[in-house]
Amino acid sequence: MKRRTLMSLMAGLSMSALLTAPALAADITVGMSWANYQEERWKIDESGLRAGLEEMGATLVTADAQSSNERQASDIDGLLARGVDALLIVAWDSEAVIPSVERALAEGIPVIAYERQIEYPGVFYVAFDPVEVGRIQARELVKVQPKGDYVIIKGSPTDQYAHYVLTGQKEIIDPLIDNGDIKIVGEQWTDGWVPDNAQKNMENILTAVNDKVDAVLASNDGTAGGVVAALSSVGLEGIPVSGQDGDIAALNRIALGSQTVTAWKDARELGRLGAKVAAALASGTAPEEIEGAVVWDKGPKGTAQNAAVLAPVTITRDNLDVVLDADWISKEDLCAGVTDNAPDACK
Repeated sequence: MKRRTLMSLMAGLSMSALLTAPALAADITVGMSWANYQEERWKIDESGLRAGLEEMGATLVTADAQSSNERQASDIDGLLARGVDALLIVAWDSEAVIPSVERALAEGIPVIAYERQIEYPGVFYVAFDPVEVGRIQARELVKVQPKGDYVIIKGSPTDQYAHYVLTGQKEIIDPLIDNGDIKIVGEQWTDGWVPDNAQKNMENILTAVNDKVDAVLASNDGTAGGVVAALSSVGLEGIPVSGQDGDIAALNRIALGSQTVTAWKDARELGRLGAKVAAALASGTAPEEIEGAVVWDKGPKGTAQNAAVLAPVTITRDNLDVVLDADWISKEDLCAGVTDNAPDACK
């Protein structure tokens, strides 16, 4: 009932008009189904999402699937029963969640796949460009280690985002593999993106290659933490390692010199973008009319979806001031334990 009223009120309004008229969003409730809220970054995303919705007068309700497909399905049923007007989902498994997506769409509830793509017709995709994340990681490692034995510690095999990151990495390193400059000596998926799993995978690879590793493409900062722990145990701390997200611990590792790069994703901004898209769709704005909307058809099924995609930022020791200036991290946290060879941001 309230959705139809809002749709008639919003007919013909642009996205910018929507954002300048928060009263029109005052009757909107947005649901968010988190795959596993324990991850550091989702708390930051939620702060941006909640703030963006509150500024428009909308309400956010959330549920945490705690790394369970069954729990996520139950959570989504619960959010739909509460009468949400739009549903954002961070999928634990992008295929397993599809029946829940179908139920939401059948009820006329707009569905937004948040960061982790759900490749299904009618689902809007909101994310930081995952292919560019992979490019950033590989570019920076190749700059400092253009030749040698590389390991790839990939993300979760059930998360399409991890596959996109790998695509970006390979765009950069495949020509160097083909000409013999780089050799991949180990490559493993990391179930659930869990750092302990990444550490075990890295330890097994180190054993298999007698610790002969020159660089590691770790797909996010959590897996990078596991990788660095494994490398440290065999005296290899300091070889090039990549990551993504801009986790506090990862930025500190960059300052310390045990991680080379993170593809920083200001999750506060993605949260705000998710809020804008959810409010617009719930208010009847056509997906293709959302400001900045593009067609995303890079998935394995080739499904064309409307999407809003933000650009990640390369962060290395040379520009750590960027995250300081953005109030993403305190200087105390960034520079904890840094003594010799401090980056400029820690001087």
